[in-house]
Amino acid sequence: MNAPDHIIVGSGINALVCAAMLGGKGAKVLVLERNDRIGGCMRTEEITAPGFIHDVMATTFVLFITSPAFAALGADLARHGLEFCHTGTPTGVLRPDGSHAVLTTDRAANIAALNRIAAGDGDRHAEDVGGIERNAGLLFGLLGGSLWSYPTAKLLAGDAWRRGPRGLAAFLGDALVPARSWLEGTYQSETVRALWAPWVLHAGLGPEDAFSGQIAKVIAFALEAAGAPIVKGGAQNLLAAFEALIKERGGVISTEADVASILLAGGRATGVRLASGETVHATKSVICSVTPTQLYGRLLGKDAPKGDVEATRKYRYGKGNFQIHYALDKPPSWRGQGLDKVALLHLTPGLDGVSKACNEAARGMLPEVPTICVGQPHALDPSRCPEGKAILWLQLPEAPRHIKGDAAGKLQAPADGQWTEALREAYADRVEAILASHIDGFKDSIIARRAYSPADLETMNINLVGGDPYGGSSVIDQSFLWRPFKTSRNHQTGIKNLYHIGASTHPGAGLGGGSGFLLAGKL
Repeated sequence: MNAPDHIIVGSGINALVCAAMLGGKGAKVLVLERNDRIGGCMRTEEITAPGFIHDVMATTFVLFITSPAFAALGADLARHGLEFCHTGTPTGVLRPDGSHAVLTTDRAANIAALNRIAAGDGDRHAEDVGGIERNAGLLFGLLGGSLWSYPTAKLLAGDAWRRGPRGLAAFLGDALVPARSWLEGTYQSETVRALWAPWVLHAGLGPEDAFSGQIAKVIAFALEAAGAPIVKGGAQNLLAAFEALIKERGGVISTEADVASILLAGGRATGVRLASGETVHATKSVICSVTPTQLYGRLLGKDAPKGDVEATRKYRYGKGNFQIHYALDKPPSWRGQGLDKVALLHLTPGLDGVSKACNEAARGMLPEVPTICVGQPHALDPSRCPEGKAILWLQLPEAPRHIKGDAAGKLQAPADGQWTEALREAYADRVEAILASHIDGFKDSIIARRAYSPADLETMNINLVGGDPYGGSSVIDQSFLWRPFKTSRNHQTGIKNLYHIGASTHPGAGLGGGSGFLLAGKL
């Protein structure tokens, strides 16, 4: 390739979407990835035993299949082999006393099931997800659109005309309500509250954070409407489809190409210098799918605008992530009817349990009773493991980045606060004990286990600072107009022809590819 039009640093979902979209418009794109494979938080490996295929980090693609990016690229990706596997029961919850609830993709069935748990709770669920439907234009316009733009200004003005200014202000005020206030003020059943409380964690929030109630409703709507699909054969097949599409459109992908710095001339980004010393120039732009720490620290260094350096210093990262993967000799025998087919099952005492574990992790403590998200890929895609066997994908969204102690008072925190292999396995044992209390004969069914601490995840992907998979805390003052910085304007930087995408930018974390799609549309 001659000098590309655009250089993209990084190869996560936003980078791949951006590369594919730009290539579709005739632009020549070069994607540079420092690791030996593309994908960012998408990685598939046989990490436990031969024949057991695990998505090591991200696994569920509901945000992608409901995104504008998928609407634009889905048919072409399918041509290159992309398939999704679904289940009619995307999520559920199981509490220590055995009480449980399961959400299906059938709203009428959900209303009836939740009303059986507590009279009126199903009707309130219908009102909540119905409210998301009725306000979908405004909500998804703000959640996924370019905020500093004429279309967004027009959207808000039109909504203010329909509702009246006070009506729009009231709607936006209601959207800021924390999940605790929403759940306690809406649902009678602790089990129904427990069904939704853990989902705020997957948006990088806690149940007491502003906007967590609204985002939980949006997630409830999305799960009911589109399920919790996984990629057939593993997320690696999504990456293979993207790679084939990008190359088909004239793009080039280079792995083990560590970008050391961004080249500037006349106040403009002109290319990059690799760690090998090689320089690569771009005729139009350099696009970085990285955290602010990487962009304004390592890549720009002394050339970074002073205001952005100071903003990076103040930028806050969220809780770490902890993952455990199991190869099992047989599918789990859950102590709850219908749980064996649930895509993503949360184990938690309930709303208070989520709040407690979230608070403990935020204070640097290992949670005494962590919230456990259990994925069951074999239930959706039997090709992931040998016949009659099973795999489990466990995510714990409440793990301290820097360890100050153990909320249970049983594990010793390292003097330097860093995760060690011994502490990782001891904490995994705590999680396994909780898991075993819900599954008959679980420990006897284990073939192999593989755990990843927040430090392990950061080692695999330097953008997971302290194991934070969301590119930075997603609290309201670091979201929307203020992501990543209070002075941010869409995906521009203070340097011409240099753009910033990825989880640290609007629309934030997740596998929707939103920032890559928005920037490609602009460029």
